[in-house]
Amino acid sequence: MARRNFTPKTLDLFTPTLIPLSLPEVFKQIHYYLYSNSNIPRAERLGAEMVRILFCKIFDETHNRGGKEFVIRPNEGSQAIGGRIRRLFEKVKDSYPDVFGKEEKIYLDEESIRYVVEKLQNYVLTETERDVIGEAFQAFWGPGLRGEKGQFFTPRNVVRLCVEMLNPEPGERIIDPACGSGGFLVEVLSHLRGSFYNVYGIDKEIDLVKICKAYMAIVGDGYTNIFCADSLYPESWSESMREVIADESFDVVLTNPPFGARIFIEDQRILKGYELGHKWVKERTDKWRITNSVSKQVPQILFIERCLRLLKPGGRMAIVLPDGVFGNPSDRYVWEFILEIARILAIISLPPETFLPSTHTKTSVLFLEKTGNNGGDYEIFMGIADKVGHDKNGKMIFKMDRNGNYILDSGGNKIVDDDLPLITSKYRELLENGTVQQTSRLGFTVKFSEIRNYVFIPGYYDPEIKQKLKEMEETDEYRLRTIKELVEQGLISIKRGHEVGSKYYGMGEIPFVRTSDIVNWEIKIDPVKCIPEEIYEKYRERQDIKENDVLLVTDGTFLIGRTAIVTPFDEKIVIQSHIRRIRCLKPDQLHPYLLLYLLNTEIVQKQIEEKTFVQATISTLGDRLYEIVLPLPTDKETVSRIINEVSQIIRMKMEARKKMDDLMRSGKEW
Repeated sequence: MARRNFTPKTLDLFTPTLIPLSLPEVFKQIHYYLYSNSNIPRAERLGAEMVRILFCKIFDETHNRGGKEFVIRPNEGSQAIGGRIRRLFEKVKDSYPDVFGKEEKIYLDEESIRYVVEKLQNYVLTETERDVIGEAFQAFWGPGLRGEKGQFFTPRNVVRLCVEMLNPEPGERIIDPACGSGGFLVEVLSHLRGSFYNVYGIDKEIDLVKICKAYMAIVGDGYTNIFCADSLYPESWSESMREVIADESFDVVLTNPPFGARIFIEDQRILKGYELGHKWVKERTDKWRITNSVSKQVPQILFIERCLRLLKPGGRMAIVLPDGVFGNPSDRYVWEFILEIARILAIISLPPETFLPSTHTKTSVLFLEKTGNNGGDYEIFMGIADKVGHDKNGKMIFKMDRNGNYILDSGGNKIVDDDLPLITSKYRELLENGTVQQTSRLGFTVKFSEIRNYVFIPGYYDPEIKQKLKEMEETDEYRLRTIKELVEQGLISIKRGHEVGSKYYGMGEIPFVRTSDIVNWEIKIDPVKCIPEEIYEKYRERQDIKENDVLLVTDGTFLIGRTAIVTPFDEKIVIQSHIRRIRCLKPDQLHPYLLLYLLNTEIVQKQIEEKTFVQATISTLGDRLYEIVLPLPTDKETVSRIINEVSQIIRMKMEARKKMDDLMRSGKEW
C-alpha cells in the first residue's frame, strides 16, 4: 500500500466560493442534528450508528474507486440513499465478518442517513489530517467514557511525533497495549507503507476494540491482531492470545495509556504481578526499596512496567505520561525501576492545550530503550513544545507574523502553528550528526549525569533560560545570585503560610490572604474569607508579617509567581500555605522594592514557570524556589531608579486604597 501524506483533502464537489469546514466541526454538526432530529435519541446509540456509517464511507473510498456509492445523486430521494447505504454496510459486514456481526444493521432513519451523507460526501476521510475515527468517537460518545476512565484520544501530531522519532522498520513487531480507536497503529501502517501483520493492539473497551479492528481492516488488513483484553492482567488472556502477545517479543511499543490522579488499580491479582504495583519505601540513603506488600496504583505507572516487559532487549518505546511522573519526589522509585532496565532516549514536553478540551492535564512523552545504563554517562534528547496546532478549545491555530498576518507557505496556504514537527527534525539532526545545537528549547541534550534529583522535566533544563542568564552575566551589568545564596548570605528570610480551615471563613474581620487575593503587587481583601481575631493570634508570631515583606505565590494552578508587598494596611493578616513570605533583612544591600521588581522580571517569571511541577493534583514550585536565579543590577544608579519607580507605584496604590476606604467609611454615615 502506498504511504499516504495525510494532508487535508476534499473532493472537487465544492464550488469555488464555498470553504469546507474542518472535520471536527462537521462531526459536531452531525451530532447536534442527529441528537435533535433522528429516530435514535440516546447519544451512546448514536455513536454506534455513526461508526457504522463512517466505515461505509471509508469502505466506499477504498473499494469503489470507479463509482462511488456514498454520495447523493441527482434527483435522488432519501429512501434511495438510505437503501444504498444499508446495502453498502452489508458489503462491509461480508468483507469483515469477524469485525461486524451478521445481525448488525444501520438503524438510523433515511432522512438522517441522507444528512450524514450530504455532510461527508465531499471529504476524503482516508486522506484527512485528523484521526477520523477518533474524532467521530469523541464527538458522539462525549466526555463520559473518556473522562471517567482516563481515556483521552491522542492528537494525530503527537502520534506522528512518536512514530517518526522511534522510526519503526519493516519486519519489526509493534504493539500498542492501550490502542483505543487505533491512532498509533494506523500511523504506523502509513509509516511502514503496508507491513501489516506485525502490528498489534490491545484495549479492554469492546467498543474501542471494534472501532480499531474495523479501521485497521479497511486501511490495512491488520485487524486480526487487535485484541479485547486487559493489558495489565495477562493471566486473564486466552491461551492463543498469550502465544501471540508474549513478553520480550516486541521491537517497538507506542501508547497513551489511561491516566488520572483519581483512577486507581486496586485489584490485588493485578498489582501482585508488578514491581510497581508493590509499595516502595525510601531508605536513609535516599534510595527506594520494594516491599512485599502491594499498594493501589494509577494505571499509567503499571503501563510503564507492562510496556518494558513487552519489549525485546534493545527494543524501544514511547509512552505519553502526566507531567507529575517526571518530577514528583514521591515517584522517584519509578525512575529507579526504569533505569535498572532501560535508558532514556528522549523526553518531549507537550503544552497544556494538547489534550484540551478533554482534559487540562499537562503531559510529556517518554522515549526509552530497553538496555541497562551500565553506569555510563549518555545524552538525553529533550524538547519543549509551546504550540501544538490547536488552542484550548480544540480550534486549529496558524502561524502569524508580528503584525497579526497569517504566514503562508509556497502554495499560499496557512501554516499550522505546531512545534512538534520541528522537534522531530531536531531529533533526526541528533541521530544523523551525533549532536544538536544547544540554544533552542525545541531540541537540546542533557547528560544523564546532569539530571538533578530525578527531575526529568525538560523545562527544568531549558537552554534558552541558561543562555539568557549567561548573556546577562557576561555584560557585567548583573550579578547572578540564587535565592538560596541570598538566604545563606543573610540577605533574605523565607517563611511559608498556613491553612486555617474554611470553617472560620466569614467569622471575623482579619483578612485571610489566599493566592487569588494577590493581584498586581497588591493584596485584595475578600471580606467573605475574613477570620476571627483568635485565629489570627494563633498564627501571628509564626507568620510574623511586617510592612515591606514580599509575598510570593508558590503553589496552585495558574497563579504561581504572583507577588505583592505588605503595606501598613496589610500587617494584620494571615497568609495561606500556598504563599511564601520573603523578608529583606539588609535593605541597604537588597531593598524589598528591588526584590519585588526582580521577581516580576521576565527572566525570573520564566524560571518560576519552568520550575513549577504538577505534584499529585496541584502545581507547585516547592523548594525549587531556592534555585531561582535573580539578576541583581551592579550599577547603583540603576538600583536607585528601580527602587524609586517601584516606590512611586506602591505609594499611588496605597493612596488609591486609602481614598477608597475613606469613601466607603463615609458612605456608612449617609
